[in-house]
Amino acid sequence: MCDEFTGLRQPQQAIGALEEQAYPGLSEGMVDVPTADGTCEAFFVHPGEGQHPGVIFWPDAIGLRPAKKAMARRLASSGYAVLAVNQYYRNASLPLSIGFDSFRDAEARAKIMPLIAALTPDALARDAKAYATFLDAQDAVDTGRGIGTQGYCMGGGQAFRTAAAVPERVRAVASFHGGGLVTEAPDSPHRIMAQTRAAFLILPGRDDDAGQPEAKDVLREAAAAAGRPTEIEVYAADHGWCVPDAPAYDQAEADRAWDRLLALYAAL
Repeated sequence: MCDEFTGLRQPQQAIGALEEQAYPGLSEGMVDVPTADGTCEAFFVHPGEGQHPGVIFWPDAIGLRPAKKAMARRLASSGYAVLAVNQYYRNASLPLSIGFDSFRDAEARAKIMPLIAALTPDALARDAKAYATFLDAQDAVDTGRGIGTQGYCMGGGQAFRTAAAVPERVRAVASFHGGGLVTEAPDSPHRIMAQTRAAFLILPGRDDDAGQPEAKDVLREAAAAAGRPTEIEVYAADHGWCVPDAPAYDQAEADRAWDRLLALYAAL
């Protein structure tokens, strides 16, 4: 599991500022997305007028919550139709009783780990197809442009799998302090880059890199072998720095990463 859950404090001022940020002209609401395995609760937000590229937004292990909805609104304000999903929908409904402190408590962690274990590669592929189908059926989505997908912590690998599951639609993948991108598994995220048609933005934190220093080189080699345009940079911040309610949140580095995300999506 990622080190995102071992920080010392929660940046409450940053959380409040982001959640209270007003973005005029957006349309938003909770939606039910039919999948092969049931119905996924998701937050869908987009500009109130026109058509825009779709984005599939994978939260970190803490799941879909106010901070993630605020991030989705921010992205929508730049001209995207964003679907932020409850990746645990098979076994848990919103609101999720998960917090960063849950991963320091053995009893709470024991309840959370089965939720994560249910997100097998096959299940994620089915979900990705359902989310892309949902987006393409929405009036707010420009189906003439590609779909982007982004993930945080374990969501980074889920974004990789989304691009492999729907290669004809997903054109951009962003992984922020992604966990488990390079493993020994035959279907490790780095091994499926050749199954995609996407450009990749991979931004590990400095502690992610310290824990697995070879991963960035393996990812570069996999991207080159697959012929996938890829940017990789180790950020001078700790795991979780992009997420405003995470203990390691770093606003300056988070904003820099956000600018890189917008540059990636500009080509959709």
